[in-house]
Amino acid sequence: MAVFAATTGGALGAPAAAEGEAPPEQGWVGFPTHCLPPQEAGLPPADGTTTARIAVDDPAPKVGDTVTVTYQVARTPAANPVGGELPADALTPSGRILLGGAQSGGVTVVGAKRNNPVRAGAELPAVTMTGTFTVTAPGEITLAPGDYTLHTSHLLDLDTTCTVTGAPVSARLTASPPPATAGGTPGRASLRSVTLAAAYGRPGARVEVTGAGFAPGAAVTVAGRAGAAQTADRVAVTADERGAVRAELPVTDRTTTAVIAYEGPAWSAEQGSGPAAYTVIEDAPPPAPGTRQVTAVVEPGALSMTQEGAAITLGAVPYGRGGAAAGRIGTVTVKDARGGAAGWTLTGRVTDFTGPGGIRIPGASLSWTPTCTAAAGSASRCAPGAAGVVGPQGAVLASAPGSAQAGGTFTIDATVTLTLPPYTPPGAYTAVLTLAFS
Repeated sequence: MAVFAATTGGALGAPAAAEGEAPPEQGWVGFPTHCLPPQEAGLPPADGTTTARIAVDDPAPKVGDTVTVTYQVARTPAANPVGGELPADALTPSGRILLGGAQSGGVTVVGAKRNNPVRAGAELPAVTMTGTFTVTAPGEITLAPGDYTLHTSHLLDLDTTCTVTGAPVSARLTASPPPATAGGTPGRASLRSVTLAAAYGRPGARVEVTGAGFAPGAAVTVAGRAGAAQTADRVAVTADERGAVRAELPVTDRTTTAVIAYEGPAWSAEQGSGPAAYTVIEDAPPPAPGTRQVTAVVEPGALSMTQEGAAITLGAVPYGRGGAAAGRIGTVTVKDARGGAAGWTLTGRVTDFTGPGGIRIPGASLSWTPTCTAAAGSASRCAPGAAGVVGPQGAVLASAPGSAQAGGTFTIDATVTLTLPPYTPPGAYTAVLTLAFS
């Protein structure tokens, strides 16, 4: 996952409220806060009201979806802890959002180091923090503001910690179960996966299989596979309330090279897991007198992905003109060490871009042109996805087809362009790009 940042002339700032007034947008709440300045500042604790709100990029996600949340603080009782003026871009916020209802826990959110100068003794300015969480249960999920920390880096690194008591709910979303039909959801990568307790065994061995990401209560088939064909090895199980499955699969078919799991009558990319490589080791006849049998086993590995950098910064666009903010996603390296014949597809999807005051730029305004190169010696070839819109529905970044012997190392990148309309309000606009295998 990576975070996009695009800028139009000016700096990002959360909406400020005049003395005694609430911010103009809906969803803002006020709650008592106890802010403890750093010991080095020599200031007393500050008690007062924090005015904030929480926004989500998807108010109706499905179980398994990733939701981006934004925690905006328009007013805080915390004061500038520096003896003099705090310069611009010296304040970094971080905090927590509290989940309730169908899902409990917290979401860590962080903000960019971006602020206007703050005079000595004045309140610290408005901040915006973002983070993500994965929906794990259907039903209504509530989101409430939690504690936050305002870190200043000028002369000294100082933390002002603000403890929240009794913050009301600021946002709600309603999560639905993942689709359980054989057709799946077009344009969405399957979240189903399986792992094996052992990567090889003799004919008839029982391999322990653990799966995740299935529809709660769904009937799941765990089966062996040889290339693209299913073998005779199979067992039926039922997913628990969290969508997890556990099974022991007797592997008797000597042609089995992988294990899969799926919902519905047959495996599909939308309703099935990717293959987990498995090798059947044949029993050999006893060696003749005076000889010794030498056996070497190549253990299958995993399909993995790493990405260069944690954030993607696009170019700036002048206010009034609009136009294209260009950049690149950064090098993505895919390593396929599974063995066997399975291919892979790497897809990406992007949330809407959120700017000052909650202004949104649709994720469909982002397009890309992917590239993909297979390293020398790779068994598979690599194909880049088609140039076009990414958006929240997603698009293919790159893929490698299945073949008699697949695998290798692949270098992937893409140039990206965010099209901004004229007179887009100045500020920084951020979104989250999620990459996943299917």
